[in-house]
Amino acid sequence: MSVLPLVFTSGWASGINAYAVILLLGLFGATGLADDVPDALQRPDVLVVAGVLFLCEAAADKIPYVDSAWDTVHTVVRPVAGAVVAALLAGESGSLPELAAGAVGGTTALISHLVKAGTRMAVNTSPEPFSNIGVSIAEDLGVAGLLTFAVFHPVAAAVIAGSLLVLGIVAVLFLASRIRRFLRRRAERRAEKRPAGTGGHPPLP
Repeated sequence: MSVLPLVFTSGWASGINAYAVILLLGLFGATGLADDVPDALQRPDVLVVAGVLFLCEAAADKIPYVDSAWDTVHTVVRPVAGAVVAALLAGESGSLPELAAGAVGGTTALISHLVKAGTRMAVNTSPEPFSNIGVSIAEDLGVAGLLTFAVFHPVAAAVIAGSLLVLGIVAVLFLASRIRRFLRRRAERRAEKRPAGTGGHPPLP
């Protein structure tokens, strides 16, 4: 079960930025900083694609409303990435069944993703864009720092990731009213963009 803490932390990080997880783990393995990184994550083509997508996410993640649209698209991508990375880590170490590792990584990534998406909705109710940039930078630094820490101190990193996950859930519940306000604004924007006569009532003669 020695790989379980790293699986959990990588799942938490994947829910925030899956491309950063793949890129960092791949670089750790390719440079010899970590011995248990699967060969699949160290492939040059995987690193290039992950790097390009990481840059795309880094840009989209800092633009109000674009970040929430990006989160919506990645509701499936991040949990799947978390599950795949976890299964690969388990297969490399042989200390945890791959199916179980995938379930842990995917579930943790899904919860982490929902926390991130909910937090971003709350942030988007603010009229200025600087909060989005600040939150995005904090997320990127948190993923990079904690994943690096997890490679060398997996148990301690898993405890921190679990604590951050619980705090994130509490924060989303606390910000529920602001999240509802964001959803209401988005619905109003969609209604404004809808062509006349398509709102369910016949157009006036």
